[in-house]
Amino acid sequence: MKVRVEINQEFKDGEVVIRAPEYTSDIQEIKNLIERQNATQKVMTFYQDSTEFYLEVGDILFFETEDRQVLAHTGSDMYTTHSRLYELEEQLPVQFVRISKSCIVNVTKILALTKSLSNCLIQFQNSHKQVYASRRYYKPLQEKLKKLR
Repeated sequence: MKVRVEINQEFKDGEVVIRAPEYTSDIQEIKNLIERQNATQKVMTFYQDSTEFYLEVGDILFFETEDRQVLAHTGSDMYTTHSRLYELEEQLPVQFVRISKSCIVNVTKILALTKSLSNCLIQFQNSHKQVYASRRYYKPLQEKLKKLR
């Protein structure tokens, strides 16, 4: 497969064109990756009490469930969202990965992983917040880190 980039000052907006003899699963995967990566700058609505906040998805460290609510954590704050974790997993950009039944993390914000027998402690850049990845999700987490770093 060839990859070509064309830069032209006359273009007002970028466009990605995939040319192939047939529509394969590889083409579909590339299309999905580009669309999800483009969603990185997506702004979502979050809530604290009766106040709505509009934050870029890339600013979120992790999402977790607690008391039947989904919480979004930034470096210094915590917000609620009306989406369910499985819905977020489908909508979020490629840098987000599920690490347990109740948590999805932004791998670009990870500072350190500390592995133990039963789980893995995840620490984040510029934050005191930490979460645990279960053994079941540890290998996909490592693979995602290798891809995006």
